[in-house]
Amino acid sequence: MTIHIGSAPDSWGVWFADDSAQTAAGRFLDEVAAAGYEWIELGPYGYLSTDPGELGDALEARGLRVSAGTVFEHLHRPDSWDDVWKQVSDVAGLTKAMGGEHIVVIPDPWRDHKTGAPLENRELTAQQWRSLTEGMDELGRRILDEYGLRLQFHSHADSHVGYQPDIERFVESTDPAYVNLCLDTGHVAYYGGDNLALIRKYPERIGYLHLKQVDPAIVAQVEAEDLSFPEAVRRGVMVEPPTGEPPMEPVLQAAGALGRDLYAIVEQDMYPCEPDVPLPIARRTHTYLAGCGGVTLDIGTQR
Repeated sequence: MTIHIGSAPDSWGVWFADDSAQTAAGRFLDEVAAAGYEWIELGPYGYLSTDPGELGDALEARGLRVSAGTVFEHLHRPDSWDDVWKQVSDVAGLTKAMGGEHIVVIPDPWRDHKTGAPLENRELTAQQWRSLTEGMDELGRRILDEYGLRLQFHSHADSHVGYQPDIERFVESTDPAYVNLCLDTGHVAYYGGDNLALIRKYPERIGYLHLKQVDPAIVAQVEAEDLSFPEAVRRGVMVEPPTGEPPMEPVLQAAGALGRDLYAIVEQDMYPCEPDVPLPIARRTHTYLAGCGGVTLDIGTQR
């Protein structure tokens, strides 16, 4: 089996479809290709062109391919389906047109994703958990039936599915035929979770990877001060490998032992960041990952 390594707009400081603090889309595409990656995610819908012909030409000119699109969901809330499905329709249509295979679904944060201000209770009720998991099964079924894409659920800081017990509860409450995990190593480690334990416990549910590392010192500040994720990112909680946790090589080796091809997309949250910061980090990270042993990697070549 092969792990296909890529990167994403997130590693260029991109969190939103349109924000003057972010790297321009054309520059991102140029630099992710220059760093050596061939696989990317679409990022926030509307950041890259949503016209399939235009985007396809831009990707082909740079030798890039798409692994997945991303949507945020709030299925625990009443009357949320239509809004979530509208996102899915837009993103899944473009992802399929670009040859992608997955939709990464991220739970909406209970805090504002830019300011960190609380928006709702940080804990779900039993009924909200049922709405979330049953809604996710239906979302995965429809995405597969209508677009032929696989739903990969992404636990996230400041969301209702962040700590390892939450992740395990979610996995055990959803249908593996329609819902599996985008294992984000950084977001798991952010709340003290064990990525290798999750791979060992749920080997058949690992459908996709996001490769991130966290700074343990800043993670300790998060817990001690109840920091929001945007504030933690501003303090530099996400770091380039191999300077943080978890170690990447054991994760890649454990994923490689699952016996099937996977995508592993590098992400380093840096919103906001200076425009000249991402490319040198991306080059160093590409070089580091290319040297990880014990697994077959499809990682491309720096230009």
